[in-house]
Amino acid sequence: MRAAVQPLDQADAGIVRACYDTHVAAMAADDPFEPPVSLAIFTVRLRAGSFEPPREAWYVPAEADGGVAAWYQAEFSDLENRDRVWVTLTVHPARRRAGLGTVLLRHAAERAAAAGRAIMDGGVLEGSGGEAFALRAGATLGQAEVRRVLDVAKIPAGSIGRLRESAARAASGYSLARWTGVTPDNRLDQVASLNNALNDAPMDPGIEATAWTAERVRDRMNGRIARSPARRYSLAAVHDASGEMAALTAVSVDPAIPDWGHQLITAVTRPHRGHRLGMLTKAAMMDWLAEAEPAVRRIVTWNAASNRYMIAVNEELGYEVWGQPYRSAELPVSSVHQS
Repeated sequence: MRAAVQPLDQADAGIVRACYDTHVAAMAADDPFEPPVSLAIFTVRLRAGSFEPPREAWYVPAEADGGVAAWYQAEFSDLENRDRVWVTLTVHPARRRAGLGTVLLRHAAERAAAAGRAIMDGGVLEGSGGEAFALRAGATLGQAEVRRVLDVAKIPAGSIGRLRESAARAASGYSLARWTGVTPDNRLDQVASLNNALNDAPMDPGIEATAWTAERVRDRMNGRIARSPARRYSLAAVHDASGEMAALTAVSVDPAIPDWGHQLITAVTRPHRGHRLGMLTKAAMMDWLAEAEPAVRRIVTWNAASNRYMIAVNEELGYEVWGQPYRSAELPVSSVHQS
């Protein structure tokens, strides 16, 4: 069985498609609330660009039909958390209870150990078979991430405008700026600062905060945005007196699935908090999307269960919990070798 694990050639469109089909089947069985993902976006997530952290994928073929019975991807952080590897492992529902998950987990542990990594990180749906599998393997569960969805059809008429006006009164002295696609060169430092502002958000013990620079935004973030077919909308609040970017929110829309918007970053820098800039930028984003992406019917966002401020903003806008939370899972590589 172990010999069946094969490296995934990311240039092999047929195998990538087979991994995608396995992912879709697994989501349908385990988490039907998960918004759909197109093959194009899945492919971007599977393939690393030249400036992104190294990643690799391995799979077990389904001999009967030429598909993929199970697969995993491992991402080896190279700037922070270099003692860790992030693992995503998926087994087709029709191929479960045959030990494939254990085979791939042990294979991933071997690859992690060879790279000098001590910990495998992942995410599991609460109450799922994946959670039970992780616990049996010896994983420790961390903080919960809660998915919420805004159903555009349920928004009361005029409510977004009223929220935006109220927030604008509290945010006197700030102006809005927006752009599509990659971050412009004159915004690189500012966007780096806003990404660093997320480092005081709730995170598991032992996780190193990400250190963003203008170069990292240009090379890694912009590189990935440029490779993705998704349309990305970024909207910022800028402090008029200092010219500092004080808040930033971003949403992406996959043209293949235009009825779903995906909330990305929403952050406010510490010196500018208390002016309702989170609400101002998110409400202004809703107005922009109504013009630019009229097909969007739902927007999905994720928050740590303990992030009371952002949860309050989202619920005021009309977001509702959508499905079960996910929990982070941490598994020592050594414990897999000993099992």
